[in-house]
Amino acid sequence: MEPSVLRRAVAASAIGNATEWFDYGIYAYLTVELTQAFFPGELGYLGTLLGFAISFVLRPLGGFVWGPLGDRIGRQKVLSMTIILMGVATFLIGVIPSYETIGWAAPALLFLLRIIQGFSTGGEYGGAATFMAEYAPDKKRGFWGSFLEFGTLAGFTLAVLVVFALEMSIGEQAMLDYGWRIPFMIALPLAMIGLYIRTKLEDTPVFRDLEAAGESESAATGALKDLLVRFWQPILALFGLVIALNVINYTLLTYMPTYLQTTIGMDSASADTLAVVGQAIMMLLIPFAGALSDRIGRKPCWWVSLVGIFVLAIPMYMLMAQGLAWAIVGFTVLGLIYLLQLGTISATFPAMFPTHVRFAGMAISYNVATAAFGGTAPLVNEWVVGETGDVLFPAYYMMGACVIGMIALYFVIETRGVSIMGREIPGLAEHRARQAAKTGS
Repeated sequence: MEPSVLRRAVAASAIGNATEWFDYGIYAYLTVELTQAFFPGELGYLGTLLGFAISFVLRPLGGFVWGPLGDRIGRQKVLSMTIILMGVATFLIGVIPSYETIGWAAPALLFLLRIIQGFSTGGEYGGAATFMAEYAPDKKRGFWGSFLEFGTLAGFTLAVLVVFALEMSIGEQAMLDYGWRIPFMIALPLAMIGLYIRTKLEDTPVFRDLEAAGESESAATGALKDLLVRFWQPILALFGLVIALNVINYTLLTYMPTYLQTTIGMDSASADTLAVVGQAIMMLLIPFAGALSDRIGRKPCWWVSLVGIFVLAIPMYMLMAQGLAWAIVGFTVLGLIYLLQLGTISATFPAMFPTHVRFAGMAISYNVATAAFGGTAPLVNEWVVGETGDVLFPAYYMMGACVIGMIALYFVIETRGVSIMGREIPGLAEHRARQAAKTGS
């Protein structure tokens, strides 16, 4: 494969992920403004966080629809549809009249558009990870796959910078009055750029080979049935890994600005500075995490990350309460350990399924777990901290998720360097050979 084609494939995957996380990022960083615009009554912050969580309601349905469809008609076609749907829904949030203008219709429209975002995201993330993994060479799947999550961090960091720049240029009151709408409108041109790049690429070589051999699914329902009957074990294993991944992700990245401002008492500018510095460091190092997994394996990286966060979550949260400088240190330490999970997603998750059910397996398992445990994480953290007054609860919550991830990781097959082509689980033959060698049979 020509390097230029591989780079365009990486860009096509990453920009959709960046757009998705730009959307989620601006929602997270405009909590105060969204609360005033849509939830001025008793619900307050909880109403805004409910709006964040509700976007995950239709993510599983999106996975059940887009995933099997992607295994039937191809990854590229589905990804072109999801990115434009996501961009339009985000843009429309920026033009909803406020609660003061149209009453309860305002939060109702917000919730509706968040649900549409969730439905499109149900196909976007699993499809992008699959697209990236199937374009990357086997020996460097970790390195190239890490750029999908580079897109995650880039989108989130762009969200912080856009919000911060607006606050500095137009002032706090203008931001509350109308400025919060501008970042949502920016999402549409970002999506259009992503759509253009994706439509200029062929489908993945792995899917085209399967299709040429006549082994792709003839109906989306066939892929779904085959997945649920034959591959329930990797579905459950992925489910456990995603619980750990996303509880940490949404607690550490998405909820952190609200936590620092409402719980620790940090001002908005300081919270933004922490996020930008920490995420910029993570962006610089994430390709190294992916490359490391190409050398030592996916599972060792995950073990170090899960155990490390379990041990350090409480000390780092205690450190973050000591002021901005220490908060940057604590956030960055947890973020760097988390990179060993984040940087290996595209290399680890799609490789848990054979080609003909890969999009569906990735999309369904990932999105059901994310809806149940990821998107609800900010709401759960805010509610428990408010009810108990225990500011360390986010650390406890991440630790519990790490335990679940460790149990799931035990059952995952190592896929470093193996081919992900065909209708068999990647790495299974190698795994059985290793087990036979250990037992001497």
